[in-house]
Amino acid sequence: MRFEYNEKEKMQIRVLGALVTFLFWLKHFTYWYKNINYPKQQCLFAIWHAHQCSLYSLVDRERTNVMISRSKDGEIIARATEAMGLKTVRGSITRGGASATKELIDKIKKGEYGAITVDGPKGPKRVVKKGIVEIAKITGIPIVPMSWYCPSVGFLKFKTWDEFRFPLFGKKLISYYGDPIYVSPDADSDEIERIRKEIEDKLNEQYEILKRDFKKLEKA
Repeated sequence: MRFEYNEKEKMQIRVLGALVTFLFWLKHFTYWYKNINYPKQQCLFAIWHAHQCSLYSLVDRERTNVMISRSKDGEIIARATEAMGLKTVRGSITRGGASATKELIDKIKKGEYGAITVDGPKGPKRVVKKGIVEIAKITGIPIVPMSWYCPSVGFLKFKTWDEFRFPLFGKKLISYYGDPIYVSPDADSDEIERIRKEIEDKLNEQYEILKRDFKKLEKA
């Protein structure tokens, strides 16, 4: 599903979309990455908005649907995401949220995976929104916090609210997957808030583990 843009925006989307897609294509030849504790069952991946590059390490990309906003930046990201072999669901908390959520739920019920940038689309940075918990409650599949880290200094940096960085070539990357977090179909607002905070804490904890123990995890 595509959206309406003016001619200048269309040109920007085509150029930047092609550039990002090309960079992701080069990853296949230039990156080394490792998955730790990859889930063995259908799930909802919870990632920080700044960690979108970690989607490249997913094993089940062809069955994973990534929720991406309807903004111009979202259009660029969506094109690159689809180029990686992932599926996209267009919408966010602020734009098209209800229809995107319904679409994602329908795909999960057909046996596919979901992935959500839980502090997106506009932040605040590293504050989990409760939408992913609500989806897990409805669908019955667990949430898996997914963190990503690369110790190298060579990154393409962007002046964005989430401090997004795109790793350049020849990088070693590790993605760390937390234990599944289940949400009861009877969960009330207090339980939803508790799980929301648990996801937030787990993502931060996993990121710190990766930073601290990267060399040890790399050799394990």
